Amino acid sequence: MTDNHEHNHDHDHVHDADDLITLIDDEGNEVLFRIHLTIDGKEQFGKEYVLLYDASTPEGEEVELLAYAYEQADNEAEGRLMEVETEAEWDMIEEVFNAFEAEED
Repeated sequence: MTDNHEHNHDHDHVHDADDLITLIDDEGNEVLFRIHLTIDGKEQFGKEYVLLYDASTPEGEEVELLAYAYEQADNEAEGRLMEVETEAEWDMIEEVFNAFEAEED
């Protein structure tokens, strides 16, 4: 799994089952993650992005957010996660995340 840039965030939201995604860690274990935020970066970078955190984190506790670029084919239920490649992408992700968090407060 990738964790190039991390953001700590107090976990206190209502979620649906659709917010879940299963990833395989470096040791081959399935780990359930919850989608915190999706970002449409298609206009600027031709990609979409997703911020995830470990779904086993208890409510109210701080979480570590992982950021990925992703693409999903129109006819497929599953998408493909990719590394965020550039500082410009990280800057955009952080800006959108900060604006989202400011709205949540």
